[in-house]
Amino acid sequence: MFEAIKTGLVPSKGPISGVVRKGPLILTAQIPKDPVTGDIVQGDITVQTRRTLDNLRIAMEGAGGSLADVMMLQVFLVDAADAPAMNAIWREVFTDPFPCRATVVVKELLAPGMRIEMIATAHLEAA
Repeated sequence: MFEAIKTGLVPSKGPISGVVRKGPLILTAQIPKDPVTGDIVQGDITVQTRRTLDNLRIAMEGAGGSLADVMMLQVFLVDAADAPAMNAIWREVFTDPFPCRATVVVKELLAPGMRIEMIATAHLEAA
């Protein structure tokens, strides 16, 4: 069985755990929601990417790790034209060696106004 991690981010309204852990493996899905209110942060892809990656940082710290522990990200964008701006923010947050990544363009995401969603896989070294 895995453990649901409490991170300080407002929980989802849906029947999901935002961050789960089993042994050294951490899985999390993050969206551009305000960490206190849970509302989707409105703005362009730059604003939403920053918020999503900041939520990922908060989630990783809540699980006892950091962004440096993230090995793989799956990024879902609603517009392929947003990829260059997303990559610019990505380079501000991650350094070489970069996490592995798959970027997929989708028709829409669940919440109105949401332009990006990320799923991360991380591995925490034994303490």
